[in-house]
Amino acid sequence: MHPAIMLHLLGIDDTRLTSRHLGRDYRLTDVYGTMVKEILA
Repeated sequence: MHPAIMLHLLGIDDTRLTSRHLGRDYRLTDVYGTMVKEILA
């Protein structure tokens, strides 16, 4: 299972978990695309 899905199921927004390194913002999951939350409900 993808980490972004696990975080979503725990109620955590993975897009807000970022850190800055060498002038670039890195997300914890750092992936492209969007999650279709309707199918997870």
